[in-house]
Amino acid sequence: MSTYAIGDIQGCFNSFERLIEAIQFNPAKDTLWLAGDLVNRGPDSLATLRYCYQHKDSVIAVLGNHDLHLLAVAFGACEYKNKDTFADVLEAPDRDELIHWLRFNPLYHRNKNLGYSMVHAGIYPKWSRKKAKNLAQEVEDIIQGEQLSEFLCNMYGNQPEKWSDSLEGTSRWRFITNCFTRMRLCDDNFAINLSYKGALKDAPTELHPWYTTPNRKSIKDTILIGHWAALNGVTGSEDVIALDTGCVWGNKLSAFCLETSIWTQVNAQE
Repeated sequence: MSTYAIGDIQGCFNSFERLIEAIQFNPAKDTLWLAGDLVNRGPDSLATLRYCYQHKDSVIAVLGNHDLHLLAVAFGACEYKNKDTFADVLEAPDRDELIHWLRFNPLYHRNKNLGYSMVHAGIYPKWSRKKAKNLAQEVEDIIQGEQLSEFLCNMYGNQPEKWSDSLEGTSRWRFITNCFTRMRLCDDNFAINLSYKGALKDAPTELHPWYTTPNRKSIKDTILIGHWAALNGVTGSEDVIALDTGCVWGNKLSAFCLETSIWTQVNAQE
């Protein structure tokens, strides 16, 4: 029985198929942890979602920013964009089942026994593990409840840039969501920067990866993230593992076995 954590698939289903063959994934006994961004940019978001739905009892996925964007378009809160590649999902006869399954995935997943936490982008450096889990649950309840439309219509934007317990309403939801699904860099005052997406070596000198921000609260787990393909799987931090190795950009799709710490990678097939 093995647990495999896999980075951003982004509709690259052929690569995903090759990877699950390479790890000899057996849904009867193994589990996949998927670090979000299951869809978009790649050519086959529909097949990816269908596989996850078919094997939902053996798949744990957290929501990424592209997954949330699909929900926004599906529920009429945002228009389909020129770069979007999930029209196959929107036009599928099983669309409603797939969208419903996606909507009820978490922002944060933790397995205490394994000692791993998984989010798509990061955990705000001022939050404890308990606080992060509670805030993730707060937004998950919104996404899964009657305020979904209000959430999706106000989800986009880079403000506020710093956390305060006094934040309320859509600003509060947006900040929490941005941390879990979009964050890469912070400054010394814990203000998040959502504009820079490139390699770490070229980042503005006043900014740090969220996980090396001075005085970051320890989560006491190893944290699995996707989202930041430019890291190419290298964080330089012992307690943060980057799973996104840029498959959708022609690089590799990667799986990390939580029990053995063994990596398996396949070259992009698309």
